[in-house]
Amino acid sequence: MGLVNRTEISEFFLKGFSGYPALEHLLFPVCSAMYLVTLLGNTAILAVSVLDVRLHTPMYFFLGNLSILDICYTSTFVPLMLVHLLSAQKTISFIGCAVQMCLSLSAGSTECLLLAIMAYDRYLAICRPLRYPVLMSHRLCLFLAGTAWVLCLFKSVTETVIAMRLPFCGRQVVSHFTCEILAVLKLACGDTSVSEVFLLVGAILLLPVPLAFICLSYILILATILRVPSAAGRRKAFSTCSAHLAVVMLFYGTIIFMYMKPKSKEARVSDEVFTVLYAVVTPMLNPVIYSLRNTEVKEAARKVWGRSWTSK
Repeated sequence: MGLVNRTEISEFFLKGFSGYPALEHLLFPVCSAMYLVTLLGNTAILAVSVLDVRLHTPMYFFLGNLSILDICYTSTFVPLMLVHLLSAQKTISFIGCAVQMCLSLSAGSTECLLLAIMAYDRYLAICRPLRYPVLMSHRLCLFLAGTAWVLCLFKSVTETVIAMRLPFCGRQVVSHFTCEILAVLKLACGDTSVSEVFLLVGAILLLPVPLAFICLSYILILATILRVPSAAGRRKAFSTCSAHLAVVMLFYGTIIFMYMKPKSKEARVSDEVFTVLYAVVTPMLNPVIYSLRNTEVKEAARKVWGRSWTSK
């Protein structure tokens, strides 16, 4: 029965903004430009972190992982979305939909854990500076990052398999611009309770729990900074974590706004536009925030840029 249900649907139609052709033509150049900035900005951060020996530290190791995540997350849906914005054929294969769903879930979930790990790194650097090199060893960095990637990939594969094995009974119009799991589940004509339970447990473990850990870390960091006697020392201590704090506020702020605001009975196009901009803007701003608020990154970028011109 499961095989029959899966072969009934060979592709999905991603509705997106198909009812608003003028909006599609407006979003195409905007999203194209932001996607290009996302790729260039995060690639630059990753290259600088690798090429400059001074940045071979836990903080920039995790920042490099964050840049890879942002590239992967946007690349799961933006290229196809851009094609659909200019095309009347807005379809995606069943397998393609499952892969897109799994990779976007995995990247988003991993970022939640990675931001919490980066908060722990800043806590050790500021509150335990003398023991920091021992406590945050290279092996521990690899373990923490690797665990986050593997656990979230396993979670996302499980959620995707459970969702895509449901019967769809010929319903194939997804009211979204990507194969977002909740939008796909609305098409299922079987019992979705198991999938919903998995999603609820995953959402609790990957949203409020990491956010609470981040808040606790920054409470302890703030208490330590306030005990620093000199104003210059306090500024220097806070500057090491201000960029990460700004990224956390941007990431969780937009998520809370999206999911906590009152839901209207009918989907509004403004909500869909905000979702698109959130999904593209946040990964684009992460390297900008770290570049503007971190002197080490700016100095390393100048050094790498100068070295590349000298070699020419």
